[in-house]
Amino acid sequence: MMEEPTKGYMELYCFGESGNAYKCALALTLTGTPWKPRFVDFFNGETRTEAFREVNEMGEVPVLVDGQNVLTQSGAILLHIVSKTWQLTGNTPFARNEVLRWILWDNHKLSTQIGTVRFLMNFVPADKRPEGVVPFLQGRLKAAYGVLNAHLAQRDWMVGDSVTIADLSCCGYLYYPEPFGFDRKDWPHIDAWLDRIAALPGWKHPYELMPGNPSDRA
Repeated sequence: MMEEPTKGYMELYCFGESGNAYKCALALTLTGTPWKPRFVDFFNGETRTEAFREVNEMGEVPVLVDGQNVLTQSGAILLHIVSKTWQLTGNTPFARNEVLRWILWDNHKLSTQIGTVRFLMNFVPADKRPEGVVPFLQGRLKAAYGVLNAHLAQRDWMVGDSVTIADLSCCGYLYYPEPFGFDRKDWPHIDAWLDRIAALPGWKHPYELMPGNPSDRA
């Protein structure tokens, strides 16, 4: 069953290795929103339990509990945080549509594929990895990195002249140390952009911002 959230705080179901949860944790932190992490023991099967499925029928993190509202899927949670704080959003209707466009692109072309490759390379035994999947997805990711790098060549942020949830969505997996075929030095505009995000007041690395067991990390 769902636990009662701390009064006055939003509660984020998360664990340190989840890039999708990190996007939301970072948005909550950068907007100054009071929140508490609720650790989900993913690697010991918590998301597959009946109790967790009562919280999120999809069996995934992140989950954000805001009073009586329970939200899932990182893009929806990011939009909810924006609607509550009116921060990290575009300044015009067109800019807000651009923010959404990049969140959708990230979910389809970037984060999902990074998450799969990183999981297979670092958290699945070599003999259990499906043959050919990692190099195939790495090829698709190389194209996505190219799109992102080119987009950032003449701008500091994904949309407009300040950081938005589009930046937080697209950067979600790119700070992790585990190898998945991404080297920042190969993508100079992405590299500089990640430095700009990391320089924002309140920024923390995912393993500092969200709870987890370091001994479980590859």
